[in-house]
Amino acid sequence: MTDKSTPGGVTPIGSLPGVQFHTVAEVAALMRVSKMSVYRLIHSGELEAVRFGRSFRVPATAVAAYLQSSFYETG
Repeated sequence: MTDKSTPGGVTPIGSLPGVQFHTVAEVAALMRVSKMSVYRLIHSGELEAVRFGRSFRVPATAVAAYLQSSFYETG
């Protein structure tokens, strides 16, 4: 099997057309919580995120999925 990795040693897993990422601060503002709350959700695995260097980026679809799963009926 041939190794088709790029010169930097990173093997591409496919294209990601149309994927939008948010910063932790953007997610916190959207959800109206603190950045620390978003970090807790990421570290607990409740919110999907990708790590770029020392920072996290959260796919917009992950934010929508988390918020959708957090709704509950009252009354």
